[in-house]
Amino acid sequence: PPRFWIQSCWAAAAPGPITELERRAYRRFPALQRIVRAGVYWSREALLPGFVYNPRYLKFAERLARRNLEKQVPDPDLRARLTPSYAIGCKRVLQSNDWYPAITQPNVELVTGIVSPDGTLHEVDTIIFATGFHVTDTPFSKILRGRAGAAMSDLWNGSMQAYRGTAVAGFPNFFIITGPNTGLGHNSLVYMIEAQLDYLMDALRVLDERGARRIEVRREAQDAYNVKLQSRMGRTVWNSGGCSSWYLDANGHNTTIWPDFTWRYRRQTRRFDAGAYELAGVPAPVT
Repeated sequence: PPRFWIQSCWAAAAPGPITELERRAYRRFPALQRIVRAGVYWSREALLPGFVYNPRYLKFAERLARRNLEKQVPDPDLRARLTPSYAIGCKRVLQSNDWYPAITQPNVELVTGIVSPDGTLHEVDTIIFATGFHVTDTPFSKILRGRAGAAMSDLWNGSMQAYRGTAVAGFPNFFIITGPNTGLGHNSLVYMIEAQLDYLMDALRVLDERGARRIEVRREAQDAYNVKLQSRMGRTVWNSGGCSSWYLDANGHNTTIWPDFTWRYRRQTRRFDAGAYELAGVPAPVT
């Protein structure tokens, strides 16, 4: 039988597929789809206080996850092995209706490694490494060189930094989409991407209006932004929830997650703040 070697994770029930009736309703009443999307958005934002300010606020969400586990995994021993030992949200919460049923199939065996703690060797034909993402050690940072010739990865020294997750000091005319600390543990990353694109388009507008050829974030602006951002991280569930996740970099810093409401990020990036940047190549004023 197939053998699964997994890490325990909190799993919540996911919404079902969109029905044909819903599709027809959305086509006839487009505003209805926007209302549903807004409802989904704000329901996800409601989780943020628990993730950032006090994990006790997530007890209700944890009870729902436990209830989902109990409903889909009747075997108490297997259920215990699937129950995480860390706070919900410390790692990405899995939303799925078929994860637990797959584990409970009669032709599936859950083991704790290719070699179990008791020394049992499990022979396998195929091993699939699903080890996460290259988030804190992005490959492009090793080949991208800035104004002084140094690679971005060397300047970061294991901990990514950017201003508003978008611009990096020493790298003129360069903007990142989904850069450092723009990832989310509670809502849709698409929302953050939309905010960054608005910010980038406004930066191009300012560049064009002023006739500048080079735009670069000031080092002091980037440093101040990241000091404030990291000061919020210590009490969040992503840093203090009792797990080891790919949110944290080699230095133990959380350079992945945005530790606030997404609407606040959108408000910060609604307009390009030229004062945080150096614009070069601007024509001299006529006197």
